[in-house]
Order: sequence, then C-alpha cells, then structure tokens
Amino acid sequence: MLDPVPRPASGLALRCSRALLSPWSRLSLLVAVLAAAAVTVLTYEPQRLLSGGWPPQLSGPAAVVLFGVGYGVCTAAFVPRPLLNLAAGALFGSQAGLVAALAGTVLGAGIAFTLGRVLGQEALRPLLRGRWLKAADGQLSRHGFRSMLAVRLFPGIPFAAANYCAAVSRMGYLPFLLATAIGSVPNTAAYVMAGSSAASPTSPVFLASMGFIALSAAGAAVVAWRKRHCLRKA
Repeated sequence: MLDPVPRPASGLALRCSRALLSPWSRLSLLVAVLAAAAVTVLTYEPQRLLSGGWPPQLSGPAAVVLFGVGYGVCTAAFVPRPLLNLAAGALFGSQAGLVAALAGTVLGAGIAFTLGRVLGQEALRPLLRGRWLKAADGQLSRHGFRSMLAVRLFPGIPFAAANYCAAVSRMGYLPFLLATAIGSVPNTAAYVMAGSSAASPTSPVFLASMGFIALSAAGAAVVAWRKRHCLRKA
C-alpha cells in the first residue's frame, strides 16, 4: 500500500517551519517591524500635531480615545513621549490630555513589551554575558515592579529602550504595566500641563511644570550615577 503522505515533502515542510519559527527568524522579524515603524514615523511625522493641530472634524471623547491609540502606536515606533505629551495638553487641556497620554503610555508600553517578548527574548537572552547586562537583567527579573517604577519616575532611559529591555528580562506583564501606569503619572502630568499652558509661558502653571521637569531630569542623572556605581560593585 502506497504511503498517502510523501515523507520528503513533509520533512522539508517541517524544516521550513522550524526555520521560520526559530528565535533568530523572529528577531529578524522584530527588527524589520521596528525599522518599518521608524521609517513610517520619519515619513509622516506625527509630531506635526504640535504645529498643525487636531483635525477639526474630530472632537469630544472619541478624539481623546483616538489620540490615545495613536499615542500608543507612536511610542512603540520610537516617537518621543515628551512631544506627544505636550501635544495632548495643547489639544485637549490638562485633564483630558492627561487621560489620553497615560492611556497611550500604557498601550505603547504593552505593544513594545509584547513584540520584544514574543519575537526577541529567546534570541537575545543568551547574549546577556556582560557584567552590566547581567546585573541589569537580574535587577529587572528579580525586582521587576520596583525597578520599572524607578525607571518611569526618573526617566533617564528612553521609553522604548526600557520597554524592550524589560521584554528581554523575565519580568511579568502585570508588574511591568502597573509600574508603567503609576510611575509615568508625574512626568506625564508635568508635560501635559506645560502643553496646555504653553500659550502663557509666564503663567505659574507653565513655570511650575517646567521646574518639575528640570528637577526630575536632575534626579534621573543622580539615580543613574548611583546605579552605575552599584552595577560596578556587583
């Protein structure tokens, strides 16, 4: 009796599927996705909302939701959050702008974390051989919530870089998203309030917001300097 399934073809299909699902193939796909996102951002420049304004036909809660979704996608594609936070405040005011910016922050972090975890973690973890890389990975893996909360409160590391580094570690989804949501509130609120009051640069709200941003930047520098020495000792 003839075998209904040709074994050579089956073996070839199995090898092809293994090659396509291999860690390095998935990492290559992640690099391609991120490169395409970066090219799209450079081409369409979503940060032009700061100068061009929001389309007049979009208003109300639907506009806030749409902006939050776009914010999340843009942050996953490396658009700087400060620009988007300023735009949220300028377009929607302090309250609605803060809601849209925080929702977009969590959404963008979740998108980046998922992409990095599914497509890049398995290939990149064996490369964590340096002393600093191992120390940072151990910190994120063992103390995920606390470490990510510190990163968000003192934003010395770029948002997208922190997301993909956390994805390579063994940090869980819930601690990552919860720390992002809580830790992003102060700086996000400061930028949103600065954007909402940018028309009056001498107002107390604008000056207080810019002062807080400057203090948080100084705090981030101090924390980074201390953490560098801790990693050296480790």
